[in-house]
Amino acid sequence: MTTTVERTIHTATAPEVVFPYLVDFRNATEWDAGTVSCERVSGDGGPGTVYKNVSTFAGNTVELEYTTEKVAEPEFVIVGRNKSTTSRDTITVRPDGSGSLVTYRADFEFTGPARFLGPIMTPLLERLGDRTATQLTEALDRR
Repeated sequence: MTTTVERTIHTATAPEVVFPYLVDFRNATEWDAGTVSCERVSGDGGPGTVYKNVSTFAGNTVELEYTTEKVAEPEFVIVGRNKSTTSRDTITVRPDGSGSLVTYRADFEFTGPARFLGPIMTPLLERLGDRTATQLTEALDRR
């Protein structure tokens, strides 16, 4: 079962500032409501770069290893995995007046026993999506 959470936000910050900021996934600590730490393990930020991301979700600490799959403006794709979850995150940055329109889509697939938790996880993921949209807007507007 796949659960998708998608939000689109507007920021006054120009795409040429927003895109590289988001591609450096270490910055997720500033804009992702769940991320506690995110460190680059290997790579230069382009495809194949690996990050160790630690988040809190539903009162639990969750660690995912993210690998950058695509960096081609206006789109950035990064895939996170652990034993029970795969998260495919697609971020699109488009010009919108003097600012940017940012669409963040996360497709979550749960495996093993976690696959039965999908219906419970959906409202929790939706709330996290709302909090992240707010935090993302604030972080980008400060740039």
